[in-house]
Amino acid sequence: MKFISMHNRRSFIQSAAKVIALGPLAAATPHLVSSIVTPAASAPATSGNAFAGKIKQIKAGELNVGYVDEGPRDGQTVLLLHGWPYDINSFAEVVPILNKKGYRTVVPYLRGYGTTEFLSEQTFHNGQQSVFAVDAIALLDALQIDQAIVAGFDWGARTACILAALWPKRFKALVSVSGYLVGNQIVGKQPLPPAAELQWWYQFYFATERGKVGYTKNTAAFAKLIWQQASPTWKFDDATFGITAAALNNPAHVDIVVHNYRWRMGIADGDTKYNDLEQQLAAAPAITIPTITIEGDNNGAPHPDATAYAAKFTGKYSHKVFKNTGHNPPQESPAAFAAAVIEVAGYVA
Repeated sequence: MKFISMHNRRSFIQSAAKVIALGPLAAATPHLVSSIVTPAASAPATSGNAFAGKIKQIKAGELNVGYVDEGPRDGQTVLLLHGWPYDINSFAEVVPILNKKGYRTVVPYLRGYGTTEFLSEQTFHNGQQSVFAVDAIALLDALQIDQAIVAGFDWGARTACILAALWPKRFKALVSVSGYLVGNQIVGKQPLPPAAELQWWYQFYFATERGKVGYTKNTAAFAKLIWQQASPTWKFDDATFGITAAALNNPAHVDIVVHNYRWRMGIADGDTKYNDLEQQLAAAPAITIPTITIEGDNNGAPHPDATAYAAKFTGKYSHKVFKNTGHNPPQESPAAFAAAVIEVAGYVA
């Protein structure tokens, strides 16, 4: 049974769940400035690791971060953040477009991916939402970057939203796929309509020890299934997937993924040193910096309707729907994604 591609049901699910998911301000939606983007036709994603030989390492916070840093040193920095189960190669075609326009691009592997490793074997493999933002700030500090534009999708969009909300002076503008994704454990404990719960099947799987063992044993097969369900019309080949699958072999990957979803559901504790950040995020803070949100019209992953979160963005704001695009816009529609980054840069006064 294909549970993802039933768009009418997904619309019902989103309407039923959006107030629960977004908390304060969800009902106070301003006029939504939205546009439809039809990306230029491109060949299916194929082979070739565009970042081979370009990975750098730097100690930042708890991590030795693997990252790609391309483009002019004096250009406006764009921090590009991937999600699960993806990696930095989602931005392989975005980076050269931005570099040619004079932007510096920094693309890190998140904790638990690729060559990013913990500096100490004793460090808790924490996957709670705020820790990814703390990692990003530590990376910018290590690179001596004062301000950046931040853009991301999936976990990377959540992290980008948190950065924009809690560190607005460090970020000039935001591009977020699927909008306002700041989480809340209390909200995460609330049941959704049955069809919506079905879309989160993997979250419930990860809540069990069987799920953790299963993901450990079948990481690549699991990730490919998520790719197929989240982007049902995206025609990627095995070589393209294989590049990312290799990045999931990180020794901390399974721990971090499982903890992330268990933390969201409130069945696993985070680190108490992040309690203050989580309390701030639980209040669903508004994002004041200029923002573009993006949605793929074929996004098969759970996501809120744009009207549910527009009020969260109080600076200059617009929303774009990418045609023929699923859950991974930077890899499925790289030129359009890069254009959104360039456009939001123009929103900055």
